[in-house]
Amino acid sequence: MESKSQSLVRPRAAYIHIPFCRRRCFYCDFPISVIGERAYGDSAPAICEYVAALLTEIDSTPNLGLPLNTIFFGGGTPSLLSPGQVAQILTQLAQKIGIDPNPEISLEVDPGTFTKSQIQGYQDCGVTRLSLGVQAFQDHLLQACGRFHRVKDIGQAVATIQEIGFENWSLDLISGLPGQSIEDWNDSLTSAIQLNPTHISAYDLVLEPTTVFGKKFHPGQTPLPDDDTTAEMYLLADQVLTSAGYDHYEISNYARPGFRCQHNQVYWRNESYYGFGLGATSYVEHRRLSRPKTRATYYQWLTGLPGHLTAIEPTSQFDRWLETLMLGLRLQDGVNLIELEKEFPQAWVKKLINLTETEPKLKIKTNKIHLTVPDGFLFSNQVLGQIWEIFDESEM
Repeated sequence: MESKSQSLVRPRAAYIHIPFCRRRCFYCDFPISVIGERAYGDSAPAICEYVAALLTEIDSTPNLGLPLNTIFFGGGTPSLLSPGQVAQILTQLAQKIGIDPNPEISLEVDPGTFTKSQIQGYQDCGVTRLSLGVQAFQDHLLQACGRFHRVKDIGQAVATIQEIGFENWSLDLISGLPGQSIEDWNDSLTSAIQLNPTHISAYDLVLEPTTVFGKKFHPGQTPLPDDDTTAEMYLLADQVLTSAGYDHYEISNYARPGFRCQHNQVYWRNESYYGFGLGATSYVEHRRLSRPKTRATYYQWLTGLPGHLTAIEPTSQFDRWLETLMLGLRLQDGVNLIELEKEFPQAWVKKLINLTETEPKLKIKTNKIHLTVPDGFLFSNQVLGQIWEIFDESEM
């Protein structure tokens, strides 16, 4: 039987990056291409060209031996692809790598970018999970963020999803937005619960330096909420969503029982995955490969693609150790100490366990080390900082 450490290097997940957007949101630093409000699917030459490139990349990628059980179409705005284009990509993945009989296949969709027949088409070609990018339930905040949709579009989008019968769907929210009050945030949480998604992601705004927000605002300064307010928003989300029956299973994610995002847990467990498309990253055989972040450079890169997965230097054991802790401690379940001992030196594991004697937000339960919820999650950066301090690569 294959060991846990061996299985980690053989991917069973794939991320597909779809870079197209109606417009660029003011907080977004993802690699995207803005194509305006009319371009869509098979009628948009830029999208058709990109899908063809994706098919080439998938076909040129070595099959590492296991069929996929999770696939995630992220972006960008994947709902700017037609169902036929999604089907083409899934068919290529099935032929080249293989797909399990009952996979989780997620696709990000934005309000105002899809129709009932479109959602039905996605479902018919194999998509099993939708992720709806709502972000806020106040028009003034959506406008301030540069979002394409408005609150009325959210209701219409959810009605369409429910009418089609998509049981497994997620809703995204952002806290800490400029001009956002505690009352706004509470209203967004309450409005989200009323729509009854099976999963809710509640992210805190991050100011990336290359974005409109990053150039315009400074952390903790008006009109951004101050640190105390953003902390209050985080704790409010935990209180409101868990009281409504959602499990706070990851720092920014909540799910109904049985509806945790299987694909994202691959990342948090530091397991292997394929990545396809511009800006996407693969992690296979302990090697990471990031693709170019513009369409022109991505297309140029494709010309030298064959064999690319074996051409990258592997991550060191020490780097994997830190990555495993950084990612795994994002989960309510934490990191399995027995599995750590199988892959890493016991002295490292013992040193980590000893930290729990002085750090109350880091606990051990049933052979798993984890952060407390919600306080440990809220102060995860400080706890991780302590972990980094006790592990010096030169001493390992």
